[in-house]
Amino acid sequence: MRKSAAVYLIGAGPGDRGLITIRGKDLLQAADVIVYDYLVNPGLLEYAKEGADIIYVGKKAGQKEMSQRAINSLLVRNAKKGKTVARLKGGDPLTFGRGGEEAEALSKNGVHFEVVPGVSSVSAVPAYAGISLTHRDFTSSFAVVTGHEDPSKERSVIPWSALSQIGTVVFLMGVKKLKQNMTELIKAGKSKRTPAAVITWGTYPHQKTLTGTIETIAGLVKNNEEITSPAIVVIGEVVELRKIINWYEAKPLFGKTIVVTRPRNQATEFIELLENQGARVIAFPTIEITPPGSFKALDNSIENIELYDWIIFTSVNGVKSFFDRLKLLGKDIRTLHRAKIAAIGEVTALEIQKKDINVDLIPEDYKAEGLIKVLKENNIKGTRILIPRAKVARDILPETLRKIGANVDVVTAYITKHPGVTKTRAIKKLIDEDAVDVITFTSSSTARNFFDLLPDFKQKKKRPLIASIGPVTAKVVKEHGFRTGIIPKQYTVTDLFNEIVGYYSKQNLKK
Repeated sequence: MRKSAAVYLIGAGPGDRGLITIRGKDLLQAADVIVYDYLVNPGLLEYAKEGADIIYVGKKAGQKEMSQRAINSLLVRNAKKGKTVARLKGGDPLTFGRGGEEAEALSKNGVHFEVVPGVSSVSAVPAYAGISLTHRDFTSSFAVVTGHEDPSKERSVIPWSALSQIGTVVFLMGVKKLKQNMTELIKAGKSKRTPAAVITWGTYPHQKTLTGTIETIAGLVKNNEEITSPAIVVIGEVVELRKIINWYEAKPLFGKTIVVTRPRNQATEFIELLENQGARVIAFPTIEITPPGSFKALDNSIENIELYDWIIFTSVNGVKSFFDRLKLLGKDIRTLHRAKIAAIGEVTALEIQKKDINVDLIPEDYKAEGLIKVLKENNIKGTRILIPRAKVARDILPETLRKIGANVDVVTAYITKHPGVTKTRAIKKLIDEDAVDVITFTSSSTARNFFDLLPDFKQKKKRPLIASIGPVTAKVVKEHGFRTGIIPKQYTVTDLFNEIVGYYSKQNLKK
């Protein structure tokens, strides 16, 4: 049965991908075709379902990749093929987003459509810069106006006299004609000393804000290379509130660029933690978790699971792979009744506990040596131990346990390998330009593969800073000739995050 045509005009918000609405995200995940603009955060495209057709139609000042008429035609054409189309637009689709024109075209062509409002840059960007558009101590009115009128117009239709009487004025796309617009406001009677702010790339981690007055702001922008389009201009006494409520740019990781090398399917939580503290995060997974060439050894161990006294899990991936095979073989947790369970750390233990299984042993020191120490105290001589783990891993754990007198079976539960990274050249360029603040390694494999991918990696005056999840990973970093600057006391991703935040919080206090 052919699907009915449908186009969803979705507001993506101004940049911070957390500002997309739940409705917008749901539709994005279901879309067959995603048509997106220049100002849309590319991170939102990660919500696309597998096989979705993703089409960029962005328009940038001075560059026109696709005309509006061609975009309208593209939407109509795909919808009439019975596809669900997500038209993803920066901010709100009907607020200076030409969404109205697209809705008109769809309506005229008999295409079903819906408008999904988005968080507008009009309010969100000033808010992220610590500016409240209204405040009862300053003004109860504000106006929004384009800072770049249609050039085909013979004369401006902006009511400058009226704007000069309004407490707060917001100009969208206002950098190119900033001087001209400020001059018009002054001519219309606005005081030259009225506070002004220009905010570029608002709500993004690389947001920049410059303040002055309507008399000085154009000159300040001209002399500041960091203030470019896209930008919003805010005029009014409310700009002074920034001195008090500048919350976003005060975050400890604001403006810091952090590279996360963790596998793609495990990096989401870590990335969100960093982004929530203001960091610009670049996902650069240097390992990929894949099934082993054969599950024969793991399956044989599961079939004979009642022979084991201990099962030791050294990673979350080992837990997931083991229990996936257990289920596939038609068994459940009742078959584990005889074995005691050990986990190398709290995160691995939590993954086991999700299976409604208690963990009998977790070392205080989250590494192989810590496990060895506590296992020695549990009289394991003569016991049979199963360790489902990665194909390539440190042998100190099984070898030491064998020396103690245990019978140890190590079986491959998964493989870590190079993911065929496509971002290598871009990451190298950022590092060479001193644009990366921190590189994070959450395992020995992520570090080892990073240096394999970037054999010419160099630190300049200890930059970028290297953050390793623990001493074993830091040792790999050292073997490649570099020093780890951050190591948490507990070897978990959450503790690594907390240590990074603590490091920069202290740095900010010194300023």
